[in-house]
Amino acid sequence: MNVFSRYASFIQDAIYTAGWQQLRAVQNAAGEAIFGTQSNVLLCASTASGKTEAAFFPVLTLLEEDPSASVGVLYIAPLKALINDQFERLNALCDEAGIPVYRWHGDVSQAQKQKLIKKPSGILQITPESLESLLLHKHMDIPALFGDLRFIIIDEIHALLRGDRGLQTFCLIQRLCALAACHPRRIGLSATIGDPQSAAQFLGAGSGRETVVPALEAGKEVWRLSMEQFYSTPPQATDTPDELSSDADLNMEDAANGSDPGIDYIFQHTRGRKCLVFTNSREECESVCQQLREMCALAHEPDRFLIHHGNLSTSYRQSAEEEMRDDHSLYSVCATATLELGIDIGRLERAFHLDAPFTVSGFLQRMGRTGRRGSPSEMWFVMREEHPLPRAMLPETLPWYLLQGIALVQLYLDERFVEPPRTGRLPYSLLYHQTLCTLAGCGEMTPAALASRVLTLSAFQHISQDDYKTLLRHLLSIDHISRTENGGLIVGLRGEKLLSSYKFLAVFQENIEYSVRSGSEQIGTIVRPPPVGEKIALAGRVWIVDDVDHKKREIFCTLVPGRVPAFFGLVAGDIHTRILEKMQEILQSDTVYPYLLPHARKRLQEARNSYAASGMEYSSLISLGGNMWVLFPWLGSYAFLALERFLKIMCSEKLGLKSLNSSRPYYMTFTMKADRESFFQVLAEEAEKDWDPLALVYPGEVPVFEKYDEYVPEDLVRKGFAYGVLDTAGMKARIRQWEF
Repeated sequence: MNVFSRYASFIQDAIYTAGWQQLRAVQNAAGEAIFGTQSNVLLCASTASGKTEAAFFPVLTLLEEDPSASVGVLYIAPLKALINDQFERLNALCDEAGIPVYRWHGDVSQAQKQKLIKKPSGILQITPESLESLLLHKHMDIPALFGDLRFIIIDEIHALLRGDRGLQTFCLIQRLCALAACHPRRIGLSATIGDPQSAAQFLGAGSGRETVVPALEAGKEVWRLSMEQFYSTPPQATDTPDELSSDADLNMEDAANGSDPGIDYIFQHTRGRKCLVFTNSREECESVCQQLREMCALAHEPDRFLIHHGNLSTSYRQSAEEEMRDDHSLYSVCATATLELGIDIGRLERAFHLDAPFTVSGFLQRMGRTGRRGSPSEMWFVMREEHPLPRAMLPETLPWYLLQGIALVQLYLDERFVEPPRTGRLPYSLLYHQTLCTLAGCGEMTPAALASRVLTLSAFQHISQDDYKTLLRHLLSIDHISRTENGGLIVGLRGEKLLSSYKFLAVFQENIEYSVRSGSEQIGTIVRPPPVGEKIALAGRVWIVDDVDHKKREIFCTLVPGRVPAFFGLVAGDIHTRILEKMQEILQSDTVYPYLLPHARKRLQEARNSYAASGMEYSSLISLGGNMWVLFPWLGSYAFLALERFLKIMCSEKLGLKSLNSSRPYYMTFTMKADRESFFQVLAEEAEKDWDPLALVYPGEVPVFEKYDEYVPEDLVRKGFAYGVLDTAGMKARIRQWEF
């Protein structure tokens, strides 16, 4: 097929105007799949490869040839910023063809939303939470809005593969299609899919269509990659006695000033460049931005650092995004995952990453922020650690972040590994949420009708009718749903109260947050408001609290100099077992990785020497002296957690095991009376017994894990945790390996 000639004339004109010489491989492949089949399509191609255009060009062509009688294309994206970015680009493209483009999220005015309600057509861009709101509050309008829906485009689909938010998105798609009696094709877009067939099954679940994954020849990827390691205080790994002596005064002065060598390294190498500085948490992001701004002041330089994360106000985030789009800007932005996804942020020279990300997917997405418009992607990793104390035990002397960073890079380079979808879960929290949303939208329903509407959603394929009856009885008992005189079910008084909050729309965990204001300026939000007179960190600056209104959850403050730590709530990392296994392989290997800089090379060699000298090469269980042992399971987060509980609950008595402490998911230390051989023998015997994963839940424990678990019957919470969170299969597989 000549895809270009098949495009609508306004698309061809746009391509000519842009000066393209030819279509890219992903655009040809997408055109053939969308024009030539009636299947769903999963487009997997590198960042900045033109995936969005590849999907929209044929879809818009079909829409122009046969205009829809309702919204014709629904575009779902995980971030408002991504929608805003695509909105401007799509508007410019569609204006000539007269195809309207609408967006619907919390920052869009009611006037704009009413335009869509009055005359539904064209393209609607929306987040999962806003789509939930639409189904909830505009239930009667859904058939008119989407009755002739042709396509659903899901951007950055990899971000939805491993949690409740992704399952919620596909519940919403199925609910919308049932209400509107439409049968749209689905198109998924991602730069970081490791197992395309698993992702294709995820994309197509419940659609009644097959999903095609166009084969694309992977072009040659060119990376500029470096990784350096720093101790927080001198000496550094490669310092010699002579260097220590000659630099002693300078080193001590830096230490006295609280200068972090890793942050100073970033400060020096962002000067005169536009860069991104990624961190793993909002707290770290705030801390790093504060330190970099202090360094600007000490060096008598203008402030050249901005900040971007989810707790900042819209104005702060958009200001940073606009600065990034300016090709002449020399500002650098400290950011979290909010700038990880496909927002156009112009020509970046390089990205920095403090410590190692949790996932290969996250690494690839952040790497892909640079290298646009013809330049290679460039990432500088900055790994940090404290000097171990003189009496530190073996596991505390290993550079875990450095090993994890190397593992992430090598897994992709050596194996093209990216984390697969999480399947086989029992999402009772989401089941509760979708039950209330369905009842709120549809009104009174019989229990049978409700079950047929909710349990048939693909997200709940592993949940039994008996479990659903248990949930409904519980919700009746706590007045989240009520029974009418006719025997039907409606939302109860307590359920109505929850539904009245916009926060109910989201299924990801949120903390109770306080809005932070300075005069008329909205700065952002924080958790745990401090007393009046204390200081808080937000937007890369420090503020003193003038007043706190607990009823309205508002904090009023004034800008002051200084540095204080920030806190936005705890976020757990989901690290895959394959990453830990690769870390062990790296310690066993003598491979020299060309992207490691001197300190990092030295620390890796020291770690390899410790690995060999300690006997870790031959056993995962190492004696630390006396009755103290350390176990290196090389397991991911959820298999590690299962093993930790397995040891405490099922093995501790036979082994005389006490004082188990974990540094998840790297190692666990404990004392025990048994020897190494007895340890592995007991584990093998206990693991092979016929026991229920519920045995790994402590007596009386209700392991609330997801957002709405607190409203789910305790028995189901325990079941969901034991069967859907703990990776007992991965744990047992590792124990079997230890037998040999």
